[in-house]
Amino acid sequence: MNTLSYKTVSQTKEGVVRKWYIVDADGEVVGRLCSRIARVLRGKHKPNFTPHIDTGDYIIVINADKARFTGQKMNQKEYIRHTGYPGGQRVRTAREQMEKHPERIIESAVRGMLPKNRLGRQMIKKMFVYAGNEHPHQAQKPEDFKF
Repeated sequence: MNTLSYKTVSQTKEGVVRKWYIVDADGEVVGRLCSRIARVLRGKHKPNFTPHIDTGDYIIVINADKARFTGQKMNQKEYIRHTGYPGGQRVRTAREQMEKHPERIIESAVRGMLPKNRLGRQMIKKMFVYAGNEHPHQAQKPEDFKF
């Protein structure tokens, strides 16, 4: 009998080939942009995606200060952090956060879309966010990521 047997191939850590991509956030809606970034960091855009292995690629995000929100989120959305001291809860609106630390908006949105475990903490380290147009990763020869 001449039957073909197909076997599901599971990716290994050693066999992962990673690329560097650059994403321009100029004029992009924050939530939609970050969900695409999280997908690439997780590796779901690859045919050999394996849930328990970090198969994702590196992402460089430029112009994070030019990303935008829809509706009234710029004034109503709040970013909460805690200093670690009693009564140390601090709140900033999206507008204030965009003026002081625009890269943290993208970082916190993508972090919320990744797994909440060791694997997710490993994945977030492959993302580099910059407020301006310049980045120090020219040696890696990043290519534009088409969504």
